[in-house]
Amino acid sequence: MTLNQDAKKVLLRKIPHGLFICAVREGDEINGFTASWVTQGSFTPPLVVMAVRADGSSHGIIQRTKMFSLNVLREDQKDLAAVFFKPQKGLGGRFEACKFTYGELGMPLIEDVIGGVECEVISGVEHGDHTVFVAEVKSAVLNKDGSALNLASTGWNYGG
Repeated sequence: MTLNQDAKKVLLRKIPHGLFICAVREGDEINGFTASWVTQGSFTPPLVVMAVRADGSSHGIIQRTKMFSLNVLREDQKDLAAVFFKPQKGLGGRFEACKFTYGELGMPLIEDVIGGVECEVISGVEHGDHTVFVAEVKSAVLNKDGSALNLASTGWNYGG
């Protein structure tokens, strides 16, 4: 059997994706990236599932600390998503683009977004070029409800 690469690319890009800022912290170092491969995994306990590129600097921080936050962007925050989407050398600088506080578990929570959750990793599957992390939601902050940003509305492609 041969995989039709063109069909695979088109079809996998049809899977809907929200856009989130995943933030990590290790000691005084913080980092973040735009995450799109995210879904809810369970009601009880509340779980989220997120795929993280294995060669990114945040990947190692998540593996070592077993913690991250997910910040839910408003539909008009494409520019903020772009700041965290661009590759960077080293850690940190992206958070100069937004105000944030530290949540109950010490993870960065962006102030001017719909809200954010702090998560503790309970398992992970390392396979391919991403690791799939399963994490329990430990705290949640709702700043102001509204429509969330999604990948399709940006005109960007990630996947396929």
